[in-house]
Order: sequence, then C-alpha cells, then structure tokens
Amino acid sequence: TREQASTSEAERDGQIRYLSASRRRGAEQARQQRTMSGADDAEWNAAFADAIKDIHGRCDFHEGAEMLRTLVKTKLLRFDDLEGNPERFFRAHRMLLAPRQIPEQSGFGVRFTVQYNLFAGSILSLGDESQREMLNTFQERGVLGCFCLTEAFAGVNSGLVVHTTATWDKSSQRFIITCENAGARKNWISQGLTATHAVVIANLRIDGKFYGPHGFVVEIRNPETGELHAGVSVEDMGVKTTANDLDNARINFDNFSVGREALLRRFADVQDDKYVQTTKDRMRIEILGQRLLTGRLAIAQASCNFGKALFTQTKAYADNKVCWAPKGQAPPKLSEVPHIAAIFREGEEKLDTLSRYAAAVETRLCEVLRTRAIPDLDLVEAIAVAKIQCVQTPITLLNKLVREVGSYALSYDSGFGNIQWLLMCQFAEGDTRILMQKLARDSMKAYQKSSWTDAGKDIVFGTSAEQQEMKVRFQLSRALSAAATPQDAGRLWNENYELVYELANAVCARHISKAIGDESRQVLFAKL
Repeated sequence: TREQASTSEAERDGQIRYLSASRRRGAEQARQQRTMSGADDAEWNAAFADAIKDIHGRCDFHEGAEMLRTLVKTKLLRFDDLEGNPERFFRAHRMLLAPRQIPEQSGFGVRFTVQYNLFAGSILSLGDESQREMLNTFQERGVLGCFCLTEAFAGVNSGLVVHTTATWDKSSQRFIITCENAGARKNWISQGLTATHAVVIANLRIDGKFYGPHGFVVEIRNPETGELHAGVSVEDMGVKTTANDLDNARINFDNFSVGREALLRRFADVQDDKYVQTTKDRMRIEILGQRLLTGRLAIAQASCNFGKALFTQTKAYADNKVCWAPKGQAPPKLSEVPHIAAIFREGEEKLDTLSRYAAAVETRLCEVLRTRAIPDLDLVEAIAVAKIQCVQTPITLLNKLVREVGSYALSYDSGFGNIQWLLMCQFAEGDTRILMQKLARDSMKAYQKSSWTDAGKDIVFGTSAEQQEMKVRFQLSRALSAAATPQDAGRLWNENYELVYELANAVCARHISKAIGDESRQVLFAKL
C-alpha cells in the first residue's frame, strides 16, 4: 500500500513550534517536582506493571500504535528520563522489550524502544533546548515518532551509510530532504506507517558541500487527518514471520521541504546560509549514534532476560517430565538426563554471567547519560560486547535446548516459536557480525600502533584475556603479512574470517573479564 498527500508548509511548521514560555516553565516545574518527590522504585514498578499488563501482540499495527500512545500519555516513563533517570529507562525496557508472556510473538517492545530511545532520545541528545522542550508537548499529546536511518542499499551488513540528502535552499530558507535513488529510501522503519513525526538522518549539503549525516525532526503526517505531507510516501514492508503487531515501512522523501528549525541544533546549525558548529564537539558518528548505544544495551538486557525466562520455563517442564527406565530402576526426570542437565547448567551459568556484565555496563552508561557526556571508546566497545554476547549466547543455547525436549518444543505454549524474536535483536541497532568485524579491526589497529615493548608487556604481564587477545593478533598479523596491496589485505582478511571472529571473541572476553572478573571469561569462552 502506498500513501501520498500534502498540507501547507506553513501549517506543518507551525505544528512543530509548539511550546509557549508558560508551557516551558510548567514543564520545568514538573521536572523539579518529580526530582523532589523521588517516587519509590517499588511503587513505580507496580504502577508501570499495571499500565502494561493488558498490552499484547494479538492485534494489528493500528491497535499496537494506540496502545503505545496510551502508555506514553500516562507519563510513567518520561521522554527525558533517558537522562534524568536512566536506570528507570532501562528498567522499563527490561519489563517491556522481551516478550513478557513467552509464547506471544509481540513487537510492542520494539515499538516502545523506537519511540522512547530512537525518536525521543535522538531529540534529547541532538536537539537544542527548545527542541528538547518540545518533547513535553509530544508526550502530553501522545505523539508517535519513528527513526529514519537504515536505507535500502545500506542495511545491517553495511554499517552507517547515508545517501538521503538534506540540501539547504537559500531562496526559501528551508531544507529539501530527498532520497537520491531507490537505494536511499529509508527501509524497515518501525512505526513508519502510524507515526506522525520522524527523526530523519540525512547527509547535510550547503552550497554543494556535504557536511555528513545530521538529524532532522520533521512532521511527516497531518496529526488530525493522518494524511502524508507533500514529498513523503510510505510503503508497507509486508507480513513478517514475527511481530506483525508492529508496522514496518519503506519511506521515500522526494523534495520534502522542511523549515530551518527541523535541524537538530545542539551541535550544528545553519546561520546566514553557512554551516556553524555550535559546540566544541563536532557532529560525528559517535555523537549521531548515541541512541544506537542505549538501544544496543536495552536489546542486550532484554535478550538475556528472554533466554533466562525460556530456560526457566523449559526447566520447570523437564523437572516434571518422567522418562522411561528399565524395570527395577527409578524413572528419571527429563531434566536429569545427563546431556540435558548439562545444557541447563550451561544456560544458567552463561546467562547469569551475561546479566551481571550487562548490569555493570549499564552502571557506566547511566553516569554518562546523566551528564550528557559523549561515551568514550572503551564504553562504546563494552556496549558492543554486551549486544553481541547477550543476543548470540541465548540464540546458541536455545538452539541446543530446543533439540532435546521432544514434541514439547512444538507446542505454542512452550515459547520456542518465539526464538525468531532473538533474530530481530541480532541485527537491530547494529548487526552482530558488523560489530564483531569492528572489534577485530580496532584491535588490529591498536596492535599495529603499539611497540614491541608494549606487546611484550601484554604477553608477560597482561591478564589471561589480554594474553589471549595478543596471541590471536599475532596469528592474524602473520596471515595478513603476505598482502602486497590494499586489495590483497582485504582478500586475506576475508579468507581468514575465522581468525577475525576469534579475535572479536577475545576482545569480548577481555571486556567481560575486566568488568566482572576473569572467572566469567572461563564460563563464556572456555574454548579460547
């Protein structure tokens, strides 16, 4: 289905500029009251649990959107809690993102994190004060938004590539957002069929010069009629294998005209037709991708919790499932069969270890969020490790378990049909393989810059995890040493993909060992 419609530019721009001075003062007073009252966590947990208890996935995406709108308007979780109360932000995601009723394949958690993290969170981190304050009215009205980053020819296996452009038009003093070709159309945009607003990531162009990807907050539909504005068209991505209560769209921008105020202006602005950097920090991928970091950690925690819940539920079944035994012997329970008991032990140990690691990373990230700082490279890498291991490990463990519990795994109530939900988590907010490739490349770059003295210190005095990483670096370096040209280097890197991924796992082991102790490395990476 393809929609297209239009409204006047003046009307749309007027709807973006919501807040009066009195509203801003009221919003600030409300924030202060929340801080002073400091509602007890237990009370908040109970209130939030009550608010989400009737949310389900047995509906179409229109009803799913309305359930989110209702939740947003309760203000139990504020859009600015991402910075003001980040622990509550992550707690809400843990409660919602993983399917709470395991058999139910719901996409509501994804819809929730798109709204609070990617859409509102991007405005919070990239916007100036007036744009941040706009979030109060968005929450009051239950405005739904989407996040337009991924493009058709720049999917999960390509990293951050943006071909959509936002060109500054001097004559109209407006930005013209355009998907330059079919490959630049925004792809698999969650909540794209129901959202009235969007944060669009586009390559900013002024006087023919590109300044790289920037964020723009725009209204794509008339909130009253639902009609798309001129220059915007959407297409339903179709029926999925899971989470069909969530709408996913392909969105095309064709000379979509938006006002100057659409540019998220904390770090950059256009003044007198010139590009202006507004802070000492220039706009770059580490800044633009901040919400991908919070999203990665939220997904990591939810995936780990989902794995633990499914293991717990299956263990309860296996503890009561009586198996055959020869005459005269006590019949064992399914969970007592040696190789199945080993899988349950492995699952408990690994998932508990990863939960502790994710909690340690959350503590570090919350401090950064509260101060509105830019995460350092070590924290960025630690979050990538959480995303990789907390998603991939449950997938691996559950694929082992599903083959050992017989026809129970075919039952709808078993929850095993929901494993595909973990596949969504695998490529959302950064595909596992892309993140592992980056970990390995960055490790090799650090190795190439280091001296033999530094390398020797790691070998002799480093932790077990550091020693293992250095060992794999040596092996991969030898494999790449035959390269005579950059093309040779690329070919050899690809041919030695097993060593590349072994190095990535060694980096993961180093981070986990550093955060929660070396014994955790032994639990998760016994083969390293």
